[in-house]
Amino acid sequence: MGKLVRDRIPEIIRASGRVPRCHVLDAAAYERALHEKLLEEAAELRAADSRDDRLGEAADVFEVLTAVAQLYGFTLDDIRRAADAKVAERGGFSARLWLE
Repeated sequence: MGKLVRDRIPEIIRASGRVPRCHVLDAAAYERALHEKLLEEAAELRAADSRDDRLGEAADVFEVLTAVAQLYGFTLDDIRRAADAKVAERGGFSARLWLE
């Protein structure tokens, strides 16, 4: 079983003397793989236990979100505007509210 990897990973594997086995996904498989990757990276962010690890994992989540946005034809500005509209309508999370 494989996983979606960053574009330069095969090059990095080759540089280490190994031979990567990879192929290009079709559109439907790529969409599924991005969704799985987003869950994977979110879980890694949740498990991170230092500031540097959290920053790196947040960057990975951001990169996957950027790829998802591109897949669906959104820009990051589109997402920011939609997020701002939701904050204006429903608020954010800064109050740390937990609803029972």
